[in-house]
Amino acid sequence: MVGSNQKTRFQLKIVENIQTLSFWADNPWRRYSISLITLLIGYFFGSSLGMVSAVLELMDPVAAFLSVAFIEILIVLRRNFRFERKKKFLVLLLDSLRLGLFYGFFTESLKLL
Repeated sequence: MVGSNQKTRFQLKIVENIQTLSFWADNPWRRYSISLITLLIGYFFGSSLGMVSAVLELMDPVAAFLSVAFIEILIVLRRNFRFERKKKFLVLLLDSLRLGLFYGFFTESLKLL
C-alpha cells in the first residue's frame, strides 16, 4: 500500500499564494493584465536568450536544448493542471508565458534571415 506524499510548508505556502492570486484575479481586467504582463515577460526572456546565445556563438545548441526543455516542462505542467478547476488561472499564466517565449524566439529567428 502506497501512501500519499506529505505536503511541506513550502508547498502549502506556494498553493496558498497561487490561490490568493487567483481570488484577486477574479476581475477580468486584472486577469488579462497579469496575463499580458506574463506574455511580455516571456517575450523578453525569449528574445534575450536568442540575443545572448547569438552573441556568444558557442552556446547555440545548449540554449536551444534549454529552451525546448523549458517549453516542454510548461506543456507538462499545463497537462497536469488542465482539469483542475481551481488552477484555471495558473493554466492561463503558463500559456501566456509559453506564448511569449515562442514569440520571442520567433522574432529572433526573423532577425537572422
